[in-house]
Amino acid sequence: MRIYLDNCCFNRPFDDQKQTRIRLEAEAKLCIQEHIRDKTLELVWSYILDFENAANFFEERRTTISGWRQYATLDIEETADLLQQAKSLMGVGLKAKDGLHLACARVGGCAYFVTTDDGILKRGKDVLGIVVVDPTTFVRERNL
Repeated sequence: MRIYLDNCCFNRPFDDQKQTRIRLEAEAKLCIQEHIRDKTLELVWSYILDFENAANFFEERRTTISGWRQYATLDIEETADLLQQAKSLMGVGLKAKDGLHLACARVGGCAYFVTTDDGILKRGKDVLGIVVVDPTTFVRERNL
């Protein structure tokens, strides 16, 4: 099964772990990563992940996150069709970069888009062709 983790999800283990939600999402994201390494889940990567990660102020985070690219089974590049899909997704209230991430996931044939972004999670029900979910729910629903 192909999945897409957005930049917020990749950054979750670096967030302040004092809040229960953040700690649970970080643990779930680490569990997902184990399954990606074990090849029981397929990770889809994208140019927008590279773009956002390159802007990360923290070198350790940038390096760690970019290291996950090697585990991706597919790397999505920008196309006219992808940009059109992203524009369409902005019509449901998503920000431009969020629309690009979701369009990359759909083009990559992902079943799930995993994020910790509340804005994307709220609008995710309006996105056809992919399940938008937080890492904790993904782990629970997939019995990982």
